[in-house]
Amino acid sequence: MALTGLQIQKLLPKTNCKECGCNTCLAFAMKLAAKKAALSECPYASDEAKAILGAAAEPPIRTVTVGEGEHVLKAGGETVLFRHEKTFVNQTGLGLAVDDTLEDAEIERRIVALREYRLERAGQTLRPDLVSVAFRSGTPARFFAVLERVAALWPRPLAVRTDDAKILCAAAEKLRGRRPLLASATAATVDELSKVAQATGAVLALAAGDFNELVVMVNRVTGGATGGGTAQEQWHTNGEAAFRDIFLELRADSLCEHYQNNAIIRRGALKAGLKVLGYPILRYVDTGDPLDDAIEAGIAIAKYTSLVVLPALEPADLVSLLTLRQNIFTDPQKPIQVEPKVYPIGEPDEKSPVFVTTNFSLTYFIVSGEIENAGISAWLVVPECEGLSVLTAWAAGKFGGAKIGAFVKETGIEQRITCRKIVIPGYVSQISGELEEALPGWEVIVGPQEAGDIESFVKNVFR
Repeated sequence: MALTGLQIQKLLPKTNCKECGCNTCLAFAMKLAAKKAALSECPYASDEAKAILGAAAEPPIRTVTVGEGEHVLKAGGETVLFRHEKTFVNQTGLGLAVDDTLEDAEIERRIVALREYRLERAGQTLRPDLVSVAFRSGTPARFFAVLERVAALWPRPLAVRTDDAKILCAAAEKLRGRRPLLASATAATVDELSKVAQATGAVLALAAGDFNELVVMVNRVTGGATGGGTAQEQWHTNGEAAFRDIFLELRADSLCEHYQNNAIIRRGALKAGLKVLGYPILRYVDTGDPLDDAIEAGIAIAKYTSLVVLPALEPADLVSLLTLRQNIFTDPQKPIQVEPKVYPIGEPDEKSPVFVTTNFSLTYFIVSGEIENAGISAWLVVPECEGLSVLTAWAAGKFGGAKIGAFVKETGIEQRITCRKIVIPGYVSQISGELEEALPGWEVIVGPQEAGDIESFVKNVFR
């Protein structure tokens, strides 16, 4: 449970030294309670305060990392039920499932295609995260040969999929140093696999058929550890350190059940403070129909699943799922934005016209793409609008004629071009007069309202 400001103040030195930037320790405690400051800003915090407040500051859903080095998948770490309340933290991982019954050439083709896949959207590079290798052949030698080949081809996070504890234990040893996900431990194998996962640095998924079984398994692995309390409480009764790098895999027969289970797990962890449910969720999707797989994966991304693994990741599905994921996990308080400056579109020269838009990333890429598609070279002026769209920025007073004019002068583009034509978005035609006053000698042209009409606009106005 979160500590109040008064509870936090009791743990602070109460010297009112002001070195943290606040006038009193109480004011600093209030900022800590609102998560607007970090305890590290207090130079005199005691070890006891660091231990207690550090545990209290841990997110209700534990952050678990799969993979090592440059390429890792971070899951969990969430603090809210709904994105608009604050933001979602670690985006849902997307994985491809391959099994050892496939031909070697087909396995290599899938892995290489996935490895090389990337989608550029709104200034970000989007790509899948993980490959999961399943033991289905019944021949351990075949499985480990496939696992070795996949591990060589795929530098990013790996998972191993089977309920056979011996195979998972051996795979954990072979992938020691790669921090794989072992999927999954069952009630019969959880004790053995948790020890192996802890010893090899692997992450362990706990698979159960109902909530009672899942809660029992989590408590057996973690020893009831909650992340808070004394050091003694972080140890099992048998003296072994608590293991908490786990995923929850609550298996169900229908999409409705998965949807409901995910909501219960997230609400239980965030609203009821149930630490036993405070772990990322794993979902393997395999309906037998590629379209249904993509639909279920999309719902899983939208409803709290931390890692979704599909039997196939076709380019059309990847575009949809990666775009959905990007939209959901963009911080609503910090829109994706591009650097405010003048961008050359095509090969503009001193006679090329000037277009204006905001620095909201999606707006910039759409507008710049449409100008390029129109077959014209131009200068695109992008002033600082805090990542807002055209109408939103105008309504907030951040995209007016005076501000655009001042920015144009700051960039020095007037000294680089002889053309004095500047095109503004049609939705803000009312700023044209103000912009003409801010840029004497310029002709302000009101462009189309929609970026999709830029091509016909260019043909009518500039040709």
